[in-house]
Amino acid sequence: MKTVLSTKVLTPSQRELFLNSGLGLVEYDAIKIEYLKVAVPLNHGNLIFTSQNAVKAFLKLTKGTDYSKFSGFCVGIKTRALLEENGLKVLETSKNASDLATFIAKFHKNEAFLFFCGNLRRNELPTKLSKNNICYKEVELYKTHLDSKQFRRNFDGILFFSPSGIQSFLQENALGKSRAFCIGDTTAEEAKKHTQNITIANRPTVENVLVQAIKHYTQND
Repeated sequence: MKTVLSTKVLTPSQRELFLNSGLGLVEYDAIKIEYLKVAVPLNHGNLIFTSQNAVKAFLKLTKGTDYSKFSGFCVGIKTRALLEENGLKVLETSKNASDLATFIAKFHKNEAFLFFCGNLRRNELPTKLSKNNICYKEVELYKTHLDSKQFRRNFDGILFFSPSGIQSFLQENALGKSRAFCIGDTTAEEAKKHTQNITIANRPTVENVLVQAIKHYTQND
């Protein structure tokens, strides 16, 4: 039986989807998120989020705020859904931070932004905003901690949901011949430093990463 390692603990419905396929599954959380207690400035109407964790931290710190007066710019459909569930209007959703920065530079060049992020945020978005002279303030709302764990076995496939998840796994393990299933291009870029045996999800969701792994191993048997 083919066995896959998930670097994120799945929900019951996600787990069921996987186990119904007849594949073996091992799961753990490769990273831990620490939400910070910081003052959140709300002096700009345009808010940028590149992860669901940033949204969760923002909502926790600004409870009771009327979000309808803000406009959101975000990466990922799940991030968008979380913002909209809480009454925040989303003007643009991009596949990655670089595309989002390009959109902002093109259509909102003369506006000011608040960019909410974690300590391991990548440089593409702030670099591109600065290059285009766009006014923004960066606010760190959470810290990502690598929570490494050693596995004394090999897996046919490994599911990765962030570059930091890959870094955490590789602290104690090697990819070897395992196929890396990545949630998006940014995660895949990190995986490419260690392997060319990569499948990228069609949509940046946990479910689609699972579907890609299931399709790969059930169709190739």
